[in-house]
Amino acid sequence: MRLPPLVSAALATILWGFTYILTTTLLPANPMFNAAVRALGGGLPLLLLARALPPAGWWGRLAVLGTLNNGLFFGLLFVAAVRLPGGVAATFQALGPLFMVLLAWPMLGAIPARAKLATVVAGAVGVAMVVLRGGAALDGIGIAAALGAALSVALGATLTHKWGRPASVVTLTAWQMLIAGAELAVVAGLSGDIPARLSAANLLGLAIVALVLTALAFVLWFQGIQGAGPAAVAPMLLLTPVTAFALDIVVRGMVPGAVQVLGVAIVIGSLFYGQRVDRRAFRPAVHHAPSAHQKAAD
Repeated sequence: MRLPPLVSAALATILWGFTYILTTTLLPANPMFNAAVRALGGGLPLLLLARALPPAGWWGRLAVLGTLNNGLFFGLLFVAAVRLPGGVAATFQALGPLFMVLLAWPMLGAIPARAKLATVVAGAVGVAMVVLRGGAALDGIGIAAALGAALSVALGATLTHKWGRPASVVTLTAWQMLIAGAELAVVAGLSGDIPARLSAANLLGLAIVALVLTALAFVLWFQGIQGAGPAAVAPMLLLTPVTAFALDIVVRGMVPGAVQVLGVAIVIGSLFYGQRVDRRAFRPAVHHAPSAHQKAAD
């Protein structure tokens, strides 16, 4: 049964919220290796299901989308998760919705309404209240990686909507991940970021990350984008850091403060209000819209 687009996107972002707790509890301390396994381990099962090739003219676009949606995103995400506290890394991911809304203007010819921008900014502020704590050490490389990951996946999502879908979601997702996995495997090998041995816990964590948090979650995410558009699903990315925060409470016994509880309320409120304004959040930007000749060339 096919889920509604917004429900599909929400489930994907909730699953991604488990990445941080798994990275620090089950995975080896090798970000490029983890990213390569995540991409290849997620892509291969999907390819077995799809058993199809994309159109020949789409390989260039698939290389771009695979690099943005999976290669850069996975690699930078694991670097950030290793170098920053999990909550801090998740906070930067909350900037993804804002990037997506802003990118939709020049790339899709859509001008965001003030109400839409307000809900995204409010959600980002709420996430910051939830996961940022005083005294958290901020590493410059970790910050750059977290920002790069958020921008990469936002750009990839926008291009996915712009270029459309010439094949099934499973087919396109599988090939994007395999392209990214090859890229990440080369990086891991050249940098020597490969663990000497893997424990049973490591193997379990890698399997969960590859099959559930990657193969399943990305199919759900792309279904949401294709069905509702990047601007509509953008606020759902706020569920990732909120999920990570909830897992800190359940798994690590962290007791939330009043500011954090208020932050959760702001995030939830911004999500609900954001969906109310989605249908009127954008109007065509005629001066940005491509001409018929440009569309044919594209």
